[in-house]
Amino acid sequence: MPICFDLDGTLGHFSSGFVLLREALGTLWGGTPTREELGRCTGSTDWEIVDELHRMRFGHPLEEAAYAAYEAACVARFRGAFIPGGQQAVAHAGVLEGMHRLAATQPVWLVSGNAPGLLAFKAEALGIDPAIPRLGSLPHHDRTSLLRLARRDCPGPHLYVGDRPHDLAAATAAGMPFLGVGEAVPGDHPVLATDAAAEQVIELAHRTAS
Repeated sequence: MPICFDLDGTLGHFSSGFVLLREALGTLWGGTPTREELGRCTGSTDWEIVDELHRMRFGHPLEEAAYAAYEAACVARFRGAFIPGGQQAVAHAGVLEGMHRLAATQPVWLVSGNAPGLLAFKAEALGIDPAIPRLGSLPHHDRTSLLRLARRDCPGPHLYVGDRPHDLAAATAAGMPFLGVGEAVPGDHPVLATDAAAEQVIELAHRTAS
């Protein structure tokens, strides 16, 4: 029973994330993508977003080597910003504890739209157990295909826990039930508050998975 958790907005949040993304691309491309360009992107993973921005800027698809360079530049930006005395990640403590307690008894995955290196940094900053498998944004994969990879060869019931409409859309496309965190995802599905207690997370996860 793989229960998959998104990271940003679900387990906690990192301020200025898109600002740092744009700055990282600016160092590589000689010009920072504008907010308007970013707003025109339709994807929800780093690969999709950076590929879309690359097509807008250069007129051709992103290559995997260029994505690796973006990942390294973005991780460097986050490491420079989220330091003692600098910006701090905000954890959703009860949701995090609930995820850890679930992982003690069944398969739990961290499935995120962050590039793998950035996902590793954020997971460490939030204190996520390194034993929980992580699946970050891979070249040529959208969020739905990441969820399918995570649950491959693992029998149901399944579940995706996320905080944005694109998380719900990916879960639906992958044939997985959805548990929302926060108030940003309208629809007929169970919802946890960001300050929910671990017991609520566990109860709703078991009730919602199918």
